[in-house]
Amino acid sequence: MKIHELRPAEGARTSEKRIGRGIGSGMGKTSTRGHKGQWARSGGGVRPNFEGGQMPMTRRLPKIGFNNKRFAKVYNIVNVEALNAFDNGATVGIDELVACGIIKKVENYGLKILGDGELKVALTVKANKFTESAKQKIEQAGGKAEVL
Repeated sequence: MKIHELRPAEGARTSEKRIGRGIGSGMGKTSTRGHKGQWARSGGGVRPNFEGGQMPMTRRLPKIGFNNKRFAKVYNIVNVEALNAFDNGATVGIDELVACGIIKKVENYGLKILGDGELKVALTVKANKFTESAKQKIEQAGGKAEVL
């Protein structure tokens, strides 16, 4: 077999439906749109969430919640467990976390340490925010939590 002899499998490629090309094609006259009605007209049809005049689902359900993305304070969030990657007695800040590959992109409001997991090394952690459980775990391990 040569590259110029390659062919698609039988029935894998079908020719496109040529509508509106005369009565002999079987798809002339109304061009597969049927007779009259909204869908037969140019530009006809309904918008995507239209439910036939019934009150749409989006209007039936109550409005809930509020998402203040515009003024949200976005932090880089790191759990205490991730800090086990560092050596005992090290000072850990946002720059060290980026160098280690734990953080990819530095956010505007800096670093926030959360208390998920266990810390097995004594570290001095410098961050903009700590949760209470994170502070406790860092101090239990013999380290210090410094707020910037």
